[in-house]
Amino acid sequence: MSNAIRQRQALRAEQAFTGPVLDPWILVPAILLAAMGLIMVGSASVAVAEGQGMSSSYYLWRHLLYLGLGTLFAASFRVIPISFLERICRPMMLLAALSLLLVFIPGLGHTVNGSSRWIRLGLFNFQVVEAVKLMVIIYMAGYLVRKAEMIRIRFFDTLKPLLLAAILSAILLMQPDMGSAAVIVAIVGGMIWLAGASIKHIAVLVMVTLPAFTWAALEPYRLRRIISFTDPWADPYNSGFQLTQALIAVGRGEVFGVGLGASIQKLFYLPEAHTDFIFAVLAEEFGLAGVVLVLGLFMLLLARIMSTGMMAHRNGRPFAANLAFGVGLWIGLQALVSIGVNLGVLPTKGLTLPLISSGGSSVLITCLAIGMVLRIRYELDLLTAGQPRTRGHPKSKRS
Repeated sequence: MSNAIRQRQALRAEQAFTGPVLDPWILVPAILLAAMGLIMVGSASVAVAEGQGMSSSYYLWRHLLYLGLGTLFAASFRVIPISFLERICRPMMLLAALSLLLVFIPGLGHTVNGSSRWIRLGLFNFQVVEAVKLMVIIYMAGYLVRKAEMIRIRFFDTLKPLLLAAILSAILLMQPDMGSAAVIVAIVGGMIWLAGASIKHIAVLVMVTLPAFTWAALEPYRLRRIISFTDPWADPYNSGFQLTQALIAVGRGEVFGVGLGASIQKLFYLPEAHTDFIFAVLAEEFGLAGVVLVLGLFMLLLARIMSTGMMAHRNGRPFAANLAFGVGLWIGLQALVSIGVNLGVLPTKGLTLPLISSGGSSVLITCLAIGMVLRIRYELDLLTAGQPRTRGHPKSKRS
């Protein structure tokens, strides 16, 4: 074998070994958060499952099943390119609205605690709004590419996506689900701002949006939540019950917690201990150390997702950049609201903590979104690896 052939084979082997891999700065925090969620669901759901006449490990195995399915969903982006999402992005907002309306179809929609947010899919119920959040992000990523120049100078091009988000919010308020409506509007507004929309246009939209949500908040039961949030101890056995029990759990945790499985508040005191208020149970069992660990993992994950968006933008991939920004805004906002509710700094809202709370729909769609960002990073690494090293940022065709 000639030296030239050996050199070519060695070069191919080196390229194969050093080729793009899944970004560990996204993958590792996501896996650690999911592992923490699995531990906490197993701990916080024992009393809930036994109270419902089921096995004490029912919610643990259920959560593990959804994590497995979510991993398969995320792995699908190993073969699905981001360009495919760009091709199908236009009808996503219409599909999102139609999906939200499915919950009102008799026999298909499923109501829990007075809220119609789920549809029946054979053996399990699916919370449609989780998929809708991802549909909105995909639509907005494409819209901001198509209107990249106009959105900076024309008010209508800035207003249009928020009008569409307002339609989705109106449907969500009928279910009712004000928390998800606020998250969707915030995601759309954040993506518009990151795309370079005029600050004065954003300010006008904020002034229009706030009165609408203020009016929605005046619904009697929502108003009671807000009033109880300001002083939950004024009515600790009624309107302030959830928040006072969460604060007791957080206070009992102190610095290092009472130990895994030793929480008292999860034993029929704290409502929704394995879903909406799982962070309070985590704070009780792992203390300030556990709280700081979870916050640090979320910050690391979000920083890497947003840096992926910036990298895509620099490499001339605006759709991928908007997609990453949207996912980062979504996970960050939802985590912020969920943690804020558990710590008593925000009014009570029924939002899950991404990757940690029990909830099949949230787990599946969050895993899918993270798989999408991993695909973006993978394609960017391929793009960078396939170009000669030059000064400045590599240039490429738009996705």
